[in-house]
Amino acid sequence: MEAIIKIKVDESVVARMRKGEFVQGSLHFDKWTGEKSFTAYSRKSKEPGYVPTYKTIAELDNGWLKETKTLIIRREAFQKRLGAARIMAQMDCGNKQAKDAMIDREFDMIEFL
Repeated sequence: MEAIIKIKVDESVVARMRKGEFVQGSLHFDKWTGEKSFTAYSRKSKEPGYVPTYKTIAELDNGWLKETKTLIIRREAFQKRLGAARIMAQMDCGNKQAKDAMIDREFDMIEFL
């Protein structure tokens, strides 16, 4: 059995599908009008020339410290074979490095003004 379903789709979505691109989104049914509509997700471009919106503050021994417009991000990675005690010691060391980098950053901003 076949069923024909009419769905409202933007022209930009149809153009992307004609190019052969995958279009992810959500399909809605409006119970008041009885119409079905497809809304494509709007995501940031990952095309060549894409510039991330973060800036590296410091490179830590086991990771990095970066900033965006609203966040300070710290990431560290450790090898499991080191054991819990050494990993915790390295975490403390990385935390101290990150704090020192933040303090240096603040002093540089104050001296600049």
